[in-house]
Amino acid sequence: MLEYGVVFIILACVFGFFMAWGIGANDVANAMGTSVGSKAVTLRQAVIIAAIFEFAGAWLAGGEVTQTIRSGMMDADLLADSPDLLVFGMLASLLAAGTWLLIASHFGWPVSTTHSIVGAIVGFAAVGIGVEVVEWSNVGRIAMSWVVSPLMAGTIAFALFRSVQILILDTPDPLANAKRFVPAYIFLAAFITAMVTLLKGLTHLGLQFTTFETYAIAIGIGVVVTAFGVHAIRRLRFDPDADRDFHFSNVEKVFGVLMLVTACAMAFAHGSNDVANAVGPLAAVVSVVQTGAVDVQTVMPIWILILGGVGIVVGLVTYGHKVIATVGTGITQLTPSRGFAATLAAAITVVLASGTGLPISTTHTLVGGVLGVGMARGIAAINMGVVRTIFLSWIVTLPAGAILAILYFFVLRGILG
Repeated sequence: MLEYGVVFIILACVFGFFMAWGIGANDVANAMGTSVGSKAVTLRQAVIIAAIFEFAGAWLAGGEVTQTIRSGMMDADLLADSPDLLVFGMLASLLAAGTWLLIASHFGWPVSTTHSIVGAIVGFAAVGIGVEVVEWSNVGRIAMSWVVSPLMAGTIAFALFRSVQILILDTPDPLANAKRFVPAYIFLAAFITAMVTLLKGLTHLGLQFTTFETYAIAIGIGVVVTAFGVHAIRRLRFDPDADRDFHFSNVEKVFGVLMLVTACAMAFAHGSNDVANAVGPLAAVVSVVQTGAVDVQTVMPIWILILGGVGIVVGLVTYGHKVIATVGTGITQLTPSRGFAATLAAAITVVLASGTGLPISTTHTLVGGVLGVGMARGIAAINMGVVRTIFLSWIVTLPAGAILAILYFFVLRGILG
């Protein structure tokens, strides 16, 4: 079978790019939806920010999670005698997940790309090879993260927005306190993103730092980003009568600067976590074709991460506007201060998960963050109809990925096997 190696690598690259395109078209809304919905950035600005930082996250910090997607779903030892089945299965999984993301993006459903690819891999493995080949303990661990990640993001978002209310919004002089405390939030966003990336994300680039160097670099990045933020805040023009009706429009201008920082952090975090969904199976196919054996310890080639990053950006630019528009305005009314809390909470959760190799769902995380902000304002602030629709699309995603993968698996094996 493996004498057709070049054909399989070409197919894997095409299907992997298609899957990455689907991630850009659907899932990048999770990184940018709050920024656009809160009117902190325009749709055009969001696309530019996401293109730069999604690609950077995929390239610089995407290697850790990729290992989990490649080798964590199945027992590689049971596949040692049939590497061809792994190749067909991974090709089918990429095509299945990409197809489902195309359908979901067309209807504007914000679904989980992690659900899509995990469901696809489990579906082909259980039916095409055997139930015993699936690492059910790892599947259970990832399934648990689908509950833990929105709860964690929601809790962090609730705490962040409550701190904004206590330190800024509920004080006699909200604008002065916004100027005082927003730089600290900017530093927090930049420091945490830099810290986890330096600790876990750069090993596949051959960069190793001591603990002291890691903290020093992360603090340095935080200080530089904060300095830019402070400069931007000082350039703002404020209307002295704008806050008279407690609409906090001057304060929200300050938080608009912060939203730019958190949008970049979230885009980077999303790229680092979700590129694995496209390039993990692609890397597995390339590894099997090149070595003729199932080996989970191969090094992730940089060109594969770059291919995934480019695919995400192309998907975002060509088809991402539909889901961005719905996520940004559908769940709850967002302002820059609310969007900041939801986005930073989601970024913290995703970057921490990426650093530990756990492929969580960015969709679940960001929806959890937005719900956390909504809860801080009261349950009436949440559009439960939209939330129910989103939850329903989450439930459908896993079996949809599995059914499509099983179908594609038998078709591909029938044509090329």
